[in-house]
Amino acid sequence: MRNQRRRLLIVEDEPLLGVAIADALRQEGWLVDVAEDGIMGEALFKKHAPELVLVDLVMPQMDGMELLRRIKASDPQCTVVMITAHGSVERAVEAMRHGAADFITKPFRMNQLIVRLENVCSIRSLREQNVRLQEQLERRYSFSKIVGKSKEMQRVFELIRVVADSEASVLIHGESGTGKEMVANAIHYNSSRRAKPYVRVSCASLPETLIESELFGYEKGAFTGASQRRIGRFEAASGGSLFLDEIGDLPMTFQMKLLRVLQERQIERLGSHHPIDVDVRVISASLRPLETEIVEGRFREDLLFRINTVTIHVPPLRDRREDIPLLARTFLEEFERERDKQIEGFTDEVLDLFDAYGWPGNVRELQNVVERAVLFCGGPRITIEELPASLRGTVAEPPDVPEQGGVVSLVEAAARAEIDAIRAALTASEGRRMEAAQLLGISRKTLWEKMKHYAISVDS
Repeated sequence: MRNQRRRLLIVEDEPLLGVAIADALRQEGWLVDVAEDGIMGEALFKKHAPELVLVDLVMPQMDGMELLRRIKASDPQCTVVMITAHGSVERAVEAMRHGAADFITKPFRMNQLIVRLENVCSIRSLREQNVRLQEQLERRYSFSKIVGKSKEMQRVFELIRVVADSEASVLIHGESGTGKEMVANAIHYNSSRRAKPYVRVSCASLPETLIESELFGYEKGAFTGASQRRIGRFEAASGGSLFLDEIGDLPMTFQMKLLRVLQERQIERLGSHHPIDVDVRVISASLRPLETEIVEGRFREDLLFRINTVTIHVPPLRDRREDIPLLARTFLEEFERERDKQIEGFTDEVLDLFDAYGWPGNVRELQNVVERAVLFCGGPRITIEELPASLRGTVAEPPDVPEQGGVVSLVEAAARAEIDAIRAALTASEGRRMEAAQLLGISRKTLWEKMKHYAISVDS
């Protein structure tokens, strides 16, 4: 592996060995400085700020241990590898406790040294990459990414700030498409658990027969087809956060088991009787008010008490209309970058229509509308012609298939029929998706996917 001109400092009091190591590493592409004692080594370190320092442990004037301490005090991220004779291995191990990345015993072969240094650099690169990815996640899921200047959204921001770095269980309530998952993301990535796992579970999409095995896991042979042990979502999230989206869709038969896990902080995999401790912060979300579900016998009151130390209500878009232009502009900038387009903005007619429209699919529907408009926009600004028929005062048009001579395509006709059937089933079942799915003759997961695709909420 060629090292892309990385800088290395060798501090070795045997001049011939120092020069030999330097020559070999320069052939591998390193920029190398050589010092013959610790004092000179410290000076070169301060001058060139190398990424890696190779230090002999035993040297006159300033030994390798003292140089290691000074380097780490100056730059904790610098990688230091110690060189030691066999008789000083214990001290080399002590050096690793003080921050050295590795130690190499004399005598050594030059190719072995190069491989060890490359391995150390690879580990450092992985750590740096992980830090960058973590920073990207934190920026992406910062609550500053949740757009809104309305007083309703300012209240949401304030609650996120208050609860994020606590251990409180949070229940997020709001209609479909309001951004409940973004709030949950912001809570986790602004908490002290941000570097730990964050596991998301859509309770609405899990078949009832698989809920327990998905959340708690199972042992090999627990049931037909269990050919190996599987870790459940709770165990995978241990140390971090578990987001249970649409927790109200969990069947009553499972709610008691979930309550026991939350109380005891232990799970048992299917097929096992050995409890496993789990340290998980639970963040839940619900489309419907769970208090209503309790009255109607579909949700346990004691479970609600356990999951809603703090409740955050995410308002529907129709109740924060002053945020619509800001959201639309944010989505426009996002999608024009993706499509490599330059669009100035929206016409006044479009903005007036946005303000008048009911947005049954909330922020998600607005996002889809803007994405479609950017795709079809051929001018400097988005006009009403780029908007779907649902906003222009006609029937819904989820798959955007144009009409030919006034004739509706079969694809569009089928989509419209699906929308009407889903809405009718949701109305007949009073918003209970399990019953609606049974009325439609499809699984709850399929219904959930279609509602998401068509931006249908229970209230729409």
